[in-house]
Amino acid sequence: MRYAHTNLIAKDWRSLSNFYQNVFGCKPIGPRRDLSGEWIEELTNIKNARIVGEHLAFPGCGEKAPTLEIFSYEHSIEQNIDHSVDAIRQINSHGFSHIAFEVQNVKEIVDIITREGGSLLGKIVTKDYGKMGVGTFAYAKDIEGNIIELQSWN
Repeated sequence: MRYAHTNLIAKDWRSLSNFYQNVFGCKPIGPRRDLSGEWIEELTNIKNARIVGEHLAFPGCGEKAPTLEIFSYEHSIEQNIDHSVDAIRQINSHGFSHIAFEVQNVKEIVDIITREGGSLLGKIVTKDYGKMGVGTFAYAKDIEGNIIELQSWN
């Protein structure tokens, strides 16, 4: 048994994929997916389902490592929700909370995230964990509001 991937359902899979490539150096793993037909309808229990997107390899991971799967549904339930309210995804919401990256410099990555259209959720903080070391942390949001944890250890 092995962990396979984490999936993000995007409004625009190409833009979200580019964000993770530009900020974190993730690399697309082919082939791109364009999934439709009776089998995908049966799998998802969604009539006329069509899913498009791709898998991204995480930096610093091997060939068989888990991937970040970024897909868009042709018709999404989210299309009917007003996303202007920032409270839709909060760090303490139930369910999947965030994806985390260990980086060399948290502030530099926060700067790249904001330059690429994301945002900082709170503040950058540093905490001394004694024997574990000193950690610097931040929570940010990607261009679709998904939460990203950044951490750096000394």
